[in-house]
Amino acid sequence: MPEGPEIRRAADRIANVLVDEPIEEVAFAFPELQRFTPVLSGQRVLEVETRGKALLTHFDNDYAIYSHNQLYGVWKIARRGKMPATNRSLRLALHTERHSALLYSASDISVWPREELGMHPFLATLGPDLLSAKLEWRDISERLAMPRFAGRSLAALYLDQHFLAGSGNYLRSEILFCAGINPKRRPRDLSRGERGLLARETLKLPRRSYETGGITLPPRLAATLKKKVKGFERRRFYVFGRDGRACYQCGDTIRRDSIGSRRIYWCPKCQPE
Repeated sequence: MPEGPEIRRAADRIANVLVDEPIEEVAFAFPELQRFTPVLSGQRVLEVETRGKALLTHFDNDYAIYSHNQLYGVWKIARRGKMPATNRSLRLALHTERHSALLYSASDISVWPREELGMHPFLATLGPDLLSAKLEWRDISERLAMPRFAGRSLAALYLDQHFLAGSGNYLRSEILFCAGINPKRRPRDLSRGERGLLARETLKLPRRSYETGGITLPPRLAATLKKKVKGFERRRFYVFGRDGRACYQCGDTIRRDSIGSRRIYWCPKCQPE
C-alpha cells in the first residue's frame, strides 16, 4: 500500500495538471457517484490535499472528491485523449482541456460537501498527518506518552492511523531502526531521551522519503549505493526488505519478523530487545 510520502507525491502530480483548471469532464465508474458528474463538471480545482493515505480534490463549488488508494489503487496523469496502456479498471477520470488525472483500481471513492468532510468515517478518526508542516517532534513525543498509545508495541502503533496518519510498513521499520528501538518495545518503557529521538526520526524519515521519491537513506549513503547497487528497490532503505543482508551501520544480519500479519525488519544489534 502506498504510504504518506507516495500519496503526497501523487497529489503534487495531480495538482500540477488540475489546479486552477476547469474540469471539462468528470467520469465515475461507480453508479452511485454518477449523480455528481453535473455537479463537478465545469468547476475548477482549488487544491489537491492529502490526509495521511487519503487524497482530497477540492473544487470551487465547495465539493470535494475523497479517494483512498488502499492496496491496489494508482493515479496516472496523461495528455487528454491519450489513455495509458493498462489492464487496470478505471474508477475516476478528471479531464481538463489538455490533461487527464486517472484513478485506477481504487474502490474507496466518494463525494462530499467540504463542510461535511469532518464527518467522514475515516478522516474523522485520523491522527496528525506525518507530512503536515504544522507537526513538530514535540507533538509526536506527547502522543507517544498518551495513555491510549503508551501501552502498545511500537510495531503495532506505527501502523495505526489514529496515532499518526500516513505511516505504513516501510516507514515503521525505517523509523524504528533509525531511532535504535526494538519494534516490540512500548512507548511507556522508553526513556525521555529515547522518546525524543523516536519522535525526531518519526518526523524526519517521511519527509526525506517524500523529498527523495521513496529513499529513506541519508544523501551520502544513497549516492554511494547508487554507484554500487543495481535496482532502485535494493538501495532505498536501511532495513526494509533487506532480511539476510548486512546492516549498513553495524554489519549484523537484518531480520524479518511477522507482527500482526505484517512484515517488519530490524537489526538485532542496533535495536536490541
